[in-house]
Amino acid sequence: MSKNEIATIDHGFLESVSDVLLQARKNAKTAVNLTMVYAYYEIGRIIVEEEQRGERRAAYGQQLLKGLSDYLTQNFGKGFSVGNLKNIRQFYKVYSADQIGETVFSQFKDLPSINTGRKFYLSWSHYLKLMRIEDVDERHFYEIEAVKNDWSLRELERQFDSALYHRILLSTDKDKIQRLSVEGQIIEKSSDLVKDPYVLEFLGLEDKSEYSENELETRLINNLQSFLLELGTGYTFVARQKRFTFNEEHFRVDLVFYNRMLRCFVLFDLKIGSLKHQDLGQMQMYVNYYDRYEKIEGENPTIGILLCKQSDEALVDLTLPENANIYAKEYKLYLPDKKLLQKKLKEWLDEEQN
Repeated sequence: MSKNEIATIDHGFLESVSDVLLQARKNAKTAVNLTMVYAYYEIGRIIVEEEQRGERRAAYGQQLLKGLSDYLTQNFGKGFSVGNLKNIRQFYKVYSADQIGETVFSQFKDLPSINTGRKFYLSWSHYLKLMRIEDVDERHFYEIEAVKNDWSLRELERQFDSALYHRILLSTDKDKIQRLSVEGQIIEKSSDLVKDPYVLEFLGLEDKSEYSENELETRLINNLQSFLLELGTGYTFVARQKRFTFNEEHFRVDLVFYNRMLRCFVLFDLKIGSLKHQDLGQMQMYVNYYDRYEKIEGENPTIGILLCKQSDEALVDLTLPENANIYAKEYKLYLPDKKLLQKKLKEWLDEEQN
């Protein structure tokens, strides 16, 4: 059949069949990757148990790995260097005592379990990254979020490098902190969507360079997938410079999103300077307009977020009522210093306890 003849067939029909095949290929690839993860865990167990039987463990272990590497390479090809076998051994050591996942994801109930009852959900490359995270709660959080949001390895690495876990800890209620390592990020109210700060290193802007709000907005749109990753779960892009008219005067909202988790509009206004009380008043008007003229029955109140180079919490508290659905949060153009975030988190927790 020629291309012209194929063109006469309904495009939606062709796309539907294509989607089925693409999903099948993805599922097959996922199944192979998961099979290898379970195989590597079992190999790691056998290595550790064999090493423990050696009389002089250190010397015997090195000799054992070298011999095993040569044997597996001869029989199964590449992928079994001594370095890789050390990773496999470490994988077993980390996850043999790890108990996440028995009931976290009900859709994976049919996956096999290791002897402790634990399941694996991600590729070997994901677990190579995860097993190097020393803090167990932090490691669990990234594993859960990677599964929930179908993160690629690159996306997982970016979220870890941007200190997502610590930023969410600093933005969440104290009573939800322990739930992060069990359920991942919990989206129940508007404040759960907010990060402190937002990290926009993917824009490629120098922190001290001069740029306009329009350039900042343009770069966010040009890097929309990265921005959606930074925003988090459930966001859908709606519009840029969304215009509305009230009392014969025109207004424009910089960026409009919709969040499926909370079923509400989320409005963003970009500020390259310090926050002013006029900015808060303007956002309050935008939020009021969307609540009265755009929101439909069954949807939740609109959220307004001002992304600022420099925020002022005292000004926000003084200007807005306590129940305002509006937040002013800083953005950073570089990856954060995790040690500083950890220090800030410790200070915050100490204040809460006193």
